[in-house]
Amino acid sequence: MTERTFSIIKPDATARNLTGKINAVIEDAGLRIVAQRRIRMTEDQAKKFYEVHKERPFYGELVGQMTSAPVVVQVLEGENAVAKYREIMGATNPEQAAEGTIRKQFALNVGENSVHGSDSQENAKIEIAQFFTDDQIVG
Repeated sequence: MTERTFSIIKPDATARNLTGKINAVIEDAGLRIVAQRRIRMTEDQAKKFYEVHKERPFYGELVGQMTSAPVVVQVLEGENAVAKYREIMGATNPEQAAEGTIRKQFALNVGENSVHGSDSQENAKIEIAQFFTDDQIVG
């Protein structure tokens, strides 16, 4: 089933000019980038986006990291896009990520792990709506 998922190329990756290399991994895996833009996430956007982690000890650090430099927000489309992108990203901790995954290749550590991807179809819809309108997505 063709579906969409949401991706963020995080500040640690954009600062190292890795957007093109990460996009190549995404496209080589069979996902299409149907919307993409580079933004500077505001503190309010980051707090809302990571609201689910509000009670966790790393929340403030996460918000600070996500607003520290530009990010690239994306909508990806393909067969089972949510599961496929999670597989392509690799484990949150790059030391545990499989060879060839984005995090194995590019992440600096568990906190600066280069990319975010939606964890469910429901969350993908919510996350996409925070950064894109329907007319900005060219499927």
